[in-house]
Amino acid sequence: MFNTVTVVGVGLISGSFSLALKDHQLVSKVIGVSRTGESARRALELGIIDEMLPLEEAVRQSDLIYVAIPVDVTLTVMRTIMDLITERQIVADAGSTKQALCEALAAHPMRSRFVATHPMWGTEFSGPEAAVHDAFRGRSCVICEKGKSAPDALEVMEKIYRLLGMSLVYMDAQSHDMHAAYVSHISHITSFALANTVLEKEREEDAIFELAGGGFESTVRLAKSSPSMWAPIFMQNRENVLDVLNEHIMQLKKFKSCLEKENYPYLRELMENANKIGRILR
Repeated sequence: MFNTVTVVGVGLISGSFSLALKDHQLVSKVIGVSRTGESARRALELGIIDEMLPLEEAVRQSDLIYVAIPVDVTLTVMRTIMDLITERQIVADAGSTKQALCEALAAHPMRSRFVATHPMWGTEFSGPEAAVHDAFRGRSCVICEKGKSAPDALEVMEKIYRLLGMSLVYMDAQSHDMHAAYVSHISHITSFALANTVLEKEREEDAIFELAGGGFESTVRLAKSSPSMWAPIFMQNRENVLDVLNEHIMQLKKFKSCLEKENYPYLRELMENANKIGRILR
């Protein structure tokens, strides 16, 4: 499909995207752009990219530019990319927030060459070593503001994601950020907070982690996620995250109140209501 694709960022998402393109024989060459030479060299060694170049040179050589870097840096980098591209090129991002980026590019003369996407997949790991084959199969990908993308650019990105095994969901950028706060961002904040809670207690009781089982490990798994990636997401989606946090804190207070008042029936009711999530997450 492509002669040359540039991935800006060579970590978990962009690295997995590159591997998927290669596995499906959708690209002849992948160029990597990275802020750190070590990451780019490691991506080369792992076969994630075929060449590493500075951003401007990489963009000029590419049919598709795929951006997957921390969302605060994305705003500046995307403006640079959009200033360089021509009508024959496509730009897509994989960021976890969409409103700030879509607003920043709304008036750009090349806006139609940009497709705002968010593959709803990730792990707690980062860097080139975190990239995996067949990462996106069975997952959803959100495409925002599809009406603002040129039909050919949109069609290409839709085809790619479908070939990678993803189902597509369409929404505006504001709705995306609200929903992402509920299904993704709050999970990470909760995991970070729980890890800090246990680490604080562990200062007093060295043996606490000897008792930790699979349930604890799965609950705090996301606390191993990169702060350099997630702090900008929380700040860029601040209002939505605060709304979700307020609701989450209220729910925690309900459990606390049940225990303080020894209200077993309501405690059980809260847990039975929570069980309903199983119908959604089958």
